[in-house]
Amino acid sequence: MRIRLLFVGRTDRGFVADGLAEYLGRMARMAEVEAIIVPEERGADPERQRAEEGQRVLGALKPGERLVALDERGELLTSPAFAARLGAWRDSGTRQIAFAVGGAYGHSDAVRARADLVLALSPMTFPHQLVRVLFAEQLYRALMILNRRPYHH
Repeated sequence: MRIRLLFVGRTDRGFVADGLAEYLGRMARMAEVEAIIVPEERGADPERQRAEEGQRVLGALKPGERLVALDERGELLTSPAFAARLGAWRDSGTRQIAFAVGGAYGHSDAVRARADLVLALSPMTFPHQLVRVLFAEQLYRALMILNRRPYHH
């Protein structure tokens, strides 16, 4: 399975970049995983910023690629349930999945409407930079569960 992580804006926190690199390296043994930076919109009001960034996220999608939008209003899944969802998609023939982390103001309505799944990591709100490493760990955990490797307890 090919997985692309679409991040709006550069990863500008050192500890986030380090954590992301750690989990991307770990996942490379189980799946083809790539992090893509989608340019952020600066200086616009929040609604316009979401709309512009949303168009860029949608424009970065490949034909036939599933989209999962990470959003605080999304569906809450346990780690095993998230792994099961990925496994079901894989088993039904899905070859490409993009996971999108929005910018400072989140995703546009258009991105949420296009998404095959809108996923929340928690009912709490996290900085979009921090979500990158938190989600990378959860994706790694899901891949470990699917590959029946010890990690999730």
